[in-house]
Amino acid sequence: MPYIFIFLGLLPSFAWLIFFLKEDVHPEPKKMISRVFMAGALITFVAVGLQFLLRNILQSFQINEYHLVSFSFFGFIEETLKFLAAYLVVRKSPFFDEPIDAMIYMITAALGFAMVENIAIMFNIKILSEAFSIITLRFVGATLLHALSSGLVGYYWAKGIISNRTKLLVFKGIVFATLLHMVFNYLILSFKETLIYPTIFLIIVALLIFWDFEKIKSTNNESVRINE
Repeated sequence: MPYIFIFLGLLPSFAWLIFFLKEDVHPEPKKMISRVFMAGALITFVAVGLQFLLRNILQSFQINEYHLVSFSFFGFIEETLKFLAAYLVVRKSPFFDEPIDAMIYMITAALGFAMVENIAIMFNIKILSEAFSIITLRFVGATLLHALSSGLVGYYWAKGIISNRTKLLVFKGIVFATLLHMVFNYLILSFKETLIYPTIFLIIVALLIFWDFEKIKSTNNESVRINE
């Protein structure tokens, strides 16, 4: 496989990672960012395995992978695993000391997850022009979706840390992130001829996530540790 295809698979995640890290008032250590990113990448293989098993179960009930029920289960698996990838790495870290860190680490894990998906897709492409086209669509589509949905989970994680209701609010965030996944996939399937509606949807979600960033930043005047 030509290196250019691998580079294209890496590009969206690293570009968005650089972009989102600028939202952190007190930047996290590069070592922690790298660990969470790799944890998100590795957890992708667990997600694929679980989704493969679930796909077979759903098919036994005559439910195909493009059904809304499938979207909900697949989305819930992905959002839960991305949270676990970030949580298991940072839960005891002394650097996880501000509410905004929850959003930063969740987005980092999500972009590691998306990187593996993008590279896997590049392995099935032989024509460079097609690779450019697909990775461009994934840059503004699936990769951004992963970052935003996990950013939403991170927002509720941060709220949970602040209010000492971590478990409840993280679950709430995962449910909302799953719904976000469902809506995006529905728009993609319903408007195959144009990406206008899915793009508008992601823009609206992005604006809300950046609003969430600003709200959580306002709490960063106090040091907050994760509630086990």
